[in-house]
Amino acid sequence: MDEPSVEEPLLVPRPIVSGLALEAAEAKQLLRLAGPLVVSFILRNAVQMVSVMFVGHLGELPLAGASLAASLANVTGFSFLAGMAGALDTLCGQAFGARRYGLLGVYKQRAMVVLAVACVPIALVWACAESILLAIGQDADIAAEAGAYARWLIPSLAAFVPLTCHTRFLQAQSIVVPVMVSSGITALTHIFVCYALVYKVGMGSKGAALSAAVSYSTNLTILALYVRMSSVCKTTWTGFSREAFAGLREFAKLAVTSAMMVCLEWWSFELLVLLSGILPNPKLETSVLSICINTATLLYMVPLGLGTSTSTRVSNELGAGQPHTARLAARVVVCMTFSEKEVVTYIARMLPVLAVSFFVDALNGSLSGVITGCGKQKIGAHVNLSAFYLVGIPTGVLLAFVFRLNGMGLWLGIVCGSISKLALLLWITLRTDWETEAIKAKERVLSSSVQTK
Repeated sequence: MDEPSVEEPLLVPRPIVSGLALEAAEAKQLLRLAGPLVVSFILRNAVQMVSVMFVGHLGELPLAGASLAASLANVTGFSFLAGMAGALDTLCGQAFGARRYGLLGVYKQRAMVVLAVACVPIALVWACAESILLAIGQDADIAAEAGAYARWLIPSLAAFVPLTCHTRFLQAQSIVVPVMVSSGITALTHIFVCYALVYKVGMGSKGAALSAAVSYSTNLTILALYVRMSSVCKTTWTGFSREAFAGLREFAKLAVTSAMMVCLEWWSFELLVLLSGILPNPKLETSVLSICINTATLLYMVPLGLGTSTSTRVSNELGAGQPHTARLAARVVVCMTFSEKEVVTYIARMLPVLAVSFFVDALNGSLSGVITGCGKQKIGAHVNLSAFYLVGIPTGVLLAFVFRLNGMGLWLGIVCGSISKLALLLWITLRTDWETEAIKAKERVLSSSVQTK
C-alpha cells in the first residue's frame, strides 16, 4: 500500500478501500478483454482442426498426411509468424497508451512487410515438405500426402499475415469484440467452404488445405472493412504510408525475439511427439501424448487470452507513463490465475499431471503477457530456451528412457520445464522497475515518431 499523502489522516482507511477498488476495476477490465479473446482464439484454431476432420472421412492415409502437414505448417510457419506479430503487442500497445495514434497504422504496415518477407522461406519449406519428411525417415506414402497438403496451404500465407497484423492492431486498442465476431463468422462459414471444396468440387484433401486460405481471407475482409469504416479506428488508421518502410530492421529484431519467445515453448511440445515415436509401443505412446497436447492446447486458450489482455493493459499503461497501473495489472492477473483453484482441483482428480501442467501454464501465460507488454521478448526467449531445452527436454528424456516412465516421463519433463519457466518469469516480474519501463516505453515511442517524420 502506498504511503498516505501529508494532507490525509494517517488512520483513515481510504487508501485500502481505494486499493481494493482499483484492483477490482483492473480485474474487470482484464476479464472484459480476456473473455472475447479466449473465444476468438478457440474459433481461430478451429479452422485447421475442421479441415483435418474433413480429411479424416477420406481415409487413414489422407488423414495421416494432413495431420503431419498441419503439424509441420504450425511448427515452421504459423507459429513463427504469429510470434513475430507479437511485436505489435508491445509497439502498438505502448503507442496507443502514449496517444501517438498514427503510429499504430504505421506499425501494422511495417509488420506486414516484415512478415511477408518471412513468408518466402516458409513457402519454400512447405513446397519441399515431401522431400524433408522423406529425409527424416517418414513413410513415403504419408510424406507424399503431407507434401501435397502443405503445398496447397501456401496460399493461406497471403491472408494469414495481414489477418494476424489486423488482429494485433485491434487488440492493442482493446477492440476485441469485433475480433471475436469475425472469428465466429469465419469458423461457421469454414465448415461450408471445406465441404464444398472437399466433396462438391472434388479436390479431396487438397481442398481442405485450400479452404484455410478462403476462410482466412473471409476473416481478413471483415476486419479490414471494420478498420476502414469504424469511427473508433479513424485516428489509428489513416491509410497506407511510405513510413512503413522506415525502421524495418529495428522492428524485425523485436519480431524475431517475439517469435523465439513463442516458438521455443511450442517446439518443445512438438519434440515430445517425435521422441515418443522411439519409445516401446510407439503407436500407443504417440497417441496418448497427442491427446494430452491437444487437450492442453485447448485449455491453454484461457491463460492465453488472459495473457494477451495483460499485454494490452501493461503496454498501454507504460506508454501512457503510468508504471504503477502497469504493475497493478501484473499483480492482479497473477492473483486471478491463482483463483482457478477449484477448476484445477477438479481436473486433478482425473488427470493429475495434466492438471499441474495447466495450472503452471496458466501462470506462465499471464506472466508472458507482462513480459510482452514491457517489450522484453528477448528475455522471454532466453527464459524459454533455458527452461525447456536445458531443463524440460533433458529431464523428460531421463525419466522416459532411464527411469522407464515412457510417455508419462516425457510429460513430467515438460512440466518441470514449465515450472522452471514460472520461477524465472516470477523472478523477472518481481524485479521489474516499472518507472524505468515507463521511461523505456516513452523513448521507444518517441524514437519511432522521429523515424516516421
